Amino acid sequence: MTSEAKPLPIVEVLNLKKKYGAIQALKGISFSIGKGEIVGFLGPNGAGKSTTLRILSGLIPADSGEAKVCGVDLAEEEGEVRRHIGYLAENNPLPEDLRVVEYLNFRAKLKGLAGSRKRERIKIVLDICDLERKDSERKIGNLSKGFRQRVGIADSLLAEPRLVILDEPTIGLDPRQSAITRKMMERLRGEVSFLLSSHILSEVEACCDRMIILSHGQIVAEGTLLDLQKEFINSTVFEIVSLGNRIELQRVIRKIDDTCELIQDDPVEVTGKRRFTFATEKGSDIAESILKRLLEVDQFRVSEFQITRPDLETIFLRATKKNWEDQDFLGRNKKRPKITSEKNK
Repeated sequence: MTSEAKPLPIVEVLNLKKKYGAIQALKGISFSIGKGEIVGFLGPNGAGKSTTLRILSGLIPADSGEAKVCGVDLAEEEGEVRRHIGYLAENNPLPEDLRVVEYLNFRAKLKGLAGSRKRERIKIVLDICDLERKDSERKIGNLSKGFRQRVGIADSLLAEPRLVILDEPTIGLDPRQSAITRKMMERLRGEVSFLLSSHILSEVEACCDRMIILSHGQIVAEGTLLDLQKEFINSTVFEIVSLGNRIELQRVIRKIDDTCELIQDDPVEVTGKRRFTFATEKGSDIAESILKRLLEVDQFRVSEFQITRPDLETIFLRATKKNWEDQDFLGRNKKRPKITSEKNK
């Protein structure tokens, strides 16, 4: 009996390198993206995100390494690869004199669409991007930034790509416009793979299956949010809403866990209850043991308890901090001072 073959990834990147003069933009990064995955591509300015996206889109070549999309090597079949990719650049220039539908019709022709298929695809992408008929007849120059971004995304979806690369698609948009973009990705989840570069970490956290974090041209973290929480956060943080004296509460908790620390104490109600936030190095099981003990003490009258997970911003800062401390602005390892003994002086 043979096991079922594992499907090939949509994107395969192996030891990708790129240099601009003295700056090593990419230092040999490797990653893959599966079919239908939505992957967040994160990093500080200058980390190498846009360089990677441009290489994958066929806009610039890598110096070395391999990059494959749908099993096709970019270095050998760049034109073939572009057939599988939709790309929205961070600053997406659009012709302001054309109406939306005219622009999409023009772009569809460039992508080889014709006849009924072209008309069908334009209709579908207008629907996916929530561009109503009256919007499709407007001139692009009269549209807000949010509508222009949606036109750019509609363009990227025209040829039914298997991979869509979005570089800062929601920057400068209001919450409603951003929500429409997330809804579009959710609608296509499982069918289309997305590589999303964004500085808005809350959005990445809300819609991405997995995250890749870059710093100085290197991948410093990769995984699901839960994976990254386990890797970068050593403490378990939990909140308790209760009555009682803070010192007495700490005394009871310290009997169970002497490492547990109070990190915040805020009033929450006119009844006198307060929200206490604690951190323990012993995990969620000990936090639940603490709750059980507090419930047995009448004076505390615990009404709320929750274990809070660190958000993506906290993880991002921790993942990139050490890399920034170890390297200079050109991405080179900082020379550490030699430690000499008194005998060698």
